[in-house]
Amino acid sequence: MSGGPKIAVLGAGSVGCFIGGAWQAAGLPVTFIGRQRIARDVDEHGLTLSDYSGWRAEIPPGDVDYRCGPEPLDEAEIIAVTVKSGDTAEAAAQIAKHATRGALVISLQNGVSNVDILEQGLSGRFEIARGMVPYNVAYLGQGRFHKGVAGDLQADRRNGTRSLADAVAGSAAALKLSDDMLGLAWGKLLINLNNAVNALSGKTLQDELKHRDYRRVFAASMVEGLELLKLAEIEPATVGPISPQVLPRIVNSPDWLFNTVFLKRWKIDAKARSSMADDLATGRRTEVDYLNGELVRLAERLQRDAPVNRAIVELVHKAEEGAPPLAPKPLRKAVLGG
Repeated sequence: MSGGPKIAVLGAGSVGCFIGGAWQAAGLPVTFIGRQRIARDVDEHGLTLSDYSGWRAEIPPGDVDYRCGPEPLDEAEIIAVTVKSGDTAEAAAQIAKHATRGALVISLQNGVSNVDILEQGLSGRFEIARGMVPYNVAYLGQGRFHKGVAGDLQADRRNGTRSLADAVAGSAAALKLSDDMLGLAWGKLLINLNNAVNALSGKTLQDELKHRDYRRVFAASMVEGLELLKLAEIEPATVGPISPQVLPRIVNSPDWLFNTVFLKRWKIDAKARSSMADDLATGRRTEVDYLNGELVRLAERLQRDAPVNRAIVELVHKAEEGAPPLAPKPLRKAVLGG
């Protein structure tokens, strides 16, 4: 392994293992910090990384430094935070206690509130950068992590992120830099509204998106979000080839048009599913309160309502308690009526 900044991935689940593994495969020293369940898997099998294009990398068990406690944070120059949004405050406390002052902390998490939580918990002692992960990663067991959707990581343009971007250029977890990460975070949140629809469907992303009733719910949640962001004078940036203002119309197009034209152009393979679907499948708490719920809270601050996203939040919480997946028409009726 060559030199470069020492990296710790805090919250190394599916996304963290893929990103950290791709960075290690690019030659950077990476320590993974996560749960015992994945530690046992990685200790036995190492890391096998793959993506939709056919790219593949294998890191043998003896070369993966996977820990279950935060103590290794003290050696990290860069800390990639990939914990679930509900665990961000705890992650900040661990960084504050164990990490070296001045380290660069990059939030590679869903939602828009995590950077605020990190800043509150770290009290200006660390450099904090907003980041964004535009793709899904599926955990396939036996140390295998698969990136099922195209896209590059994004992060604030900082001195520390510049050196990291240079070091991982051309890798499967390449990093692009932006001067409008808050706008990108809101743009990504609008796309991530489909995470809940996918989770409630119980299907892969490809299979879910083939059904117009599922897409109608997704489109309605985006339209509601765009209306709220306009009222709040927040401009969501474009994530991917389609602007957030145009995407709902494409998503809501008839099946014959969407499935034969648009879906084929999106690089989504058969293994891809949302992280929220994975959470429901394994009985973990979802991030719905930090995605659709973020828009519900924004509506409350604006003294408005967000009935579509509020209904979706309620359905996901029921699913967390064991409610079964919903077929396309029942889900549409439960959220949109009619």
